[in-house]
Amino acid sequence: MNAQTLLQQIALGEDSTRQFKTDVTNGESLASELVAFANSEGGTIYIGVADNGTTPGLTLQDVSRINQLIGNVSSQMVRSPIDVTTENIGLENGRIVIVLTVPKGFDKPYFDKNGVIWFKAGADKRRINSKEGLMRIFQETSQFHGDELPTKAGIDRLDKLRFRDFLRKRYKRKYPKSKEELLRLLQNLKLATKDGKLSLAGALMFAEEPEFIVSPFVVKAIRFPGNDIHVSNYIDTEDFTGPLRNNYDDALNFIMRNLHKIQAGNGVNSPGTPEIPREVFEELLVNALIHRDYLVKAAIRIFIYDNRIEIISPGHLPNNMTVEKMLVGNSSVRNPTLVTFAAKGMLPYHGLGSGIMRALAAWQHIDFKNDRDGCLFTATVHRKPIGFPHIQPPSREFS
Repeated sequence: MNAQTLLQQIALGEDSTRQFKTDVTNGESLASELVAFANSEGGTIYIGVADNGTTPGLTLQDVSRINQLIGNVSSQMVRSPIDVTTENIGLENGRIVIVLTVPKGFDKPYFDKNGVIWFKAGADKRRINSKEGLMRIFQETSQFHGDELPTKAGIDRLDKLRFRDFLRKRYKRKYPKSKEELLRLLQNLKLATKDGKLSLAGALMFAEEPEFIVSPFVVKAIRFPGNDIHVSNYIDTEDFTGPLRNNYDDALNFIMRNLHKIQAGNGVNSPGTPEIPREVFEELLVNALIHRDYLVKAAIRIFIYDNRIEIISPGHLPNNMTVEKMLVGNSSVRNPTLVTFAAKGMLPYHGLGSGIMRALAAWQHIDFKNDRDGCLFTATVHRKPIGFPHIQPPSREFS
């Protein structure tokens, strides 16, 4: 890195991957910063840079002292040791900036010497002091999966008809005769835990009224007038609950009924062709339901505007997955049990990495945003102008 590149990076300001420090004198404070970056996506600490982006820099004596401190902290004051790198960049005024690079850790979770786990939260850091936070770290390293979470529901909450039909269709076998046999089967399928409770995956797919077991894991859909969110006005709105397949079917029907229909030479009594192919939303909805982060207690949201349709899923892309990697067919599984059952016919799932590609093949006008700081993933399907005003029903007030 040269001085020009350094200044360009500094001009971008602090975020979840960049941090500025005028000086470093406290080893424990530095250890917490290293741990936070290693437990997140890695990042860079620019030492000799003030919070406002100015570059007072460091002297040679400062550089020697700080580099020694960095070596001691990264090897002795964090667990496990973190392999950091440093680069000294000279400024025009003769001062120096240390560029300290912290890699994303592969031995998570990392602790400081006091046993505290730190994690990046935007430009700041925070302690991991909750079970959910710790589980998220384990989830990122595939030591734990959110769809394996135990619920408080026993196997008596199972929708027997739904599960019976699945067993008959997929495995050509009958519903178990005894509770013990049923429990063993559910455990073998990773739909129940060792203590006889339904797993999150089991509840989402096969429980009666799963929304009362794993609330608020529902789908919320709104059709707004115009191209902006309205505080009180909407054209159509609905919340979808029940098993995942119900969520999928109902959400898809909501989207399709709010699309324009194009006659395209058909008779006036024909239903018309949707302005955007149905398979686009089939793929995006399946992707949202099985790949969302179930450790984030929030609903999937569908916002329909005049010029676009947004499907917003809780949780950013897992691990080191990026939008660029996703667009060439790469994939990373966050919820393997849900993926397995989707592939067994619970949802119209066509395989890892292929759904987004199939949606883009049907409709190229789709953007994806991976918001790591906000913990959201958004698919935006852009609508084309139809050439004439579309008559909408009158807006209504939110109740």
